[in-house]
Amino acid sequence: MTSGVVVRTATVDDVEEVARLFAGYLDFYEHPREPAEVIAYLAARIANGEGVVLLAEDPARGGAVVGFAQCYPSWASLELAPAWVLYDLFVDPAARRLGVGRALLRAVAERARAAGATTAVLETAHTNTSAQALYESEGWVRDTTYRTYALEL
Repeated sequence: MTSGVVVRTATVDDVEEVARLFAGYLDFYEHPREPAEVIAYLAARIANGEGVVLLAEDPARGGAVVGFAQCYPSWASLELAPAWVLYDLFVDPAARRLGVGRALLRAVAERARAAGATTAVLETAHTNTSAQALYESEGWVRDTTYRTYALEL
């Protein structure tokens, strides 16, 4: 486990570095995109304040960015309160199992609480059991009450 991973909020100046990791995330979920599309998407989310992107930097690797999480502030209607959706989380394969994902999850929870959110939610692939184990070890609970549906438009 790495100690000392630093998690900070990304700015538009970080977009190319985030895009490098985001490309790996998209490849993992078999949705590759052109680099220019990824950069434009991330730049818009950050610049417009539509998302919160957190970067994990590893001082042991010269401060290299080794992971990211992207969250979207939203609302929890049943609680009549703010909520956060953790939509994307990715750790560079060379930095996995070193505590980077855990540091990002903790930073998401901390920032969501600070923003007044009463809940944070995420989804992951049914087959992504290593991520599921991490989430559950950090107190995230698998929803057994509601089903998620999607409609492609």
